[in-house]
Amino acid sequence: MNKMLKPTIISIAMATVMAGAAISPALGLIAANFPDTNPTLIKLVLTAPSLLIIPFSFISSFLTKKISKRSVVLIGLVIYIISGVGAQFTTNIETLLGFRFLLGAGVGLVMPLSFTLISDYFQGREQVKMMGYNTAFSNFGGIVTMLLAGYLAAINWSAPFNVYWIGLIIFVLVFLYLPKDKPITSTSDTAKTKIPLSVYGLALAACFIMLVYYAIATNIALYLEEGNIGSSKTAGFVVSFTTVGGMVTSMILAHLEVLMKDYLIPISLLVMGIGFTALVFTHQIPVILIGVFLIGFGQGVIFPLINVKTLNKVDPYYSDRIIAIVSSMIYIGQFLSPIVLDTISRITGYESIRFQYGVIAGRMIIAFFTMLVIKFIKQKKSVSEAA
Repeated sequence: MNKMLKPTIISIAMATVMAGAAISPALGLIAANFPDTNPTLIKLVLTAPSLLIIPFSFISSFLTKKISKRSVVLIGLVIYIISGVGAQFTTNIETLLGFRFLLGAGVGLVMPLSFTLISDYFQGREQVKMMGYNTAFSNFGGIVTMLLAGYLAAINWSAPFNVYWIGLIIFVLVFLYLPKDKPITSTSDTAKTKIPLSVYGLALAACFIMLVYYAIATNIALYLEEGNIGSSKTAGFVVSFTTVGGMVTSMILAHLEVLMKDYLIPISLLVMGIGFTALVFTHQIPVILIGVFLIGFGQGVIFPLINVKTLNKVDPYYSDRIIAIVSSMIYIGQFLSPIVLDTISRITGYESIRFQYGVIAGRMIIAFFTMLVIKFIKQKKSVSEAA
């Protein structure tokens, strides 16, 4: 195993985390550049990639049965670079969204492999560590790119799209250091096995977490403008703190799992709920930074653990398909985030971003207590059966 394998695999995840959120600091400027465009359509500039990520994640799992994973990653990165950088040259919202959809195709090819390559080369606690590192360093890349996008937004609305040039660096790393592998083949035993229903439950949970988590990327610039708190540059700095939180937890994920065991995910939900609650009641940048840090802290635990749990439930032959399912549900949550939250606001008549964050905070805290009750019932049942 070459020394560059770990950083190469980790770099692949950096491309996927940048799919939408990288340009979130420029969302207000994009809205100003297309003044007659519906605000929800403007938000779809961030979430549009998720619509093609879903089918292309399954196409990726199909292609790995025909060609090497390395080849699939390289093809996806070429699409990623062209569509990501090319979006800055558009002159209307329809063409811009077209490039964003194409970006989703590239990310969809790469996304499942950023996780299954870890299960291919690492096992046990090392696998959990790599999942954590994968999330941590992708979050670090997110911090750098979002801060850079925030500064580029000061030039004009289109400049932030240049952050997608990082895909070229990742392409070079994959070309040089990712081992040449063979297409995946099945055996008679693997053909008979079925995907457990619990995998779909975990995928649905991932969808919900992304739906609420992505409310930061889609709404924070508007949230700051709504409260006269800061500019697009401030938005880039604030959003980067979600990735700081995710990076911290991901780096110590294996230790947290040993310490908190089955309570780690419920506690993470509570932490996210507290973070959103802080955003509801404050107008101070330091408190906002703490809030988004806690939100990032929680998701930095939940997403890697969901991937580990799903991969450990199936034969390696199905790993690409499983991650495609989970990734698809994550991006469905990302795509639906502005639609669901804006719909809730319209139905209730409260259209402020603070209200949306309040709804999310309440749901996260309810989810925390629900999981605790379920665990208590299961423990009580197991004790009574043992007696």
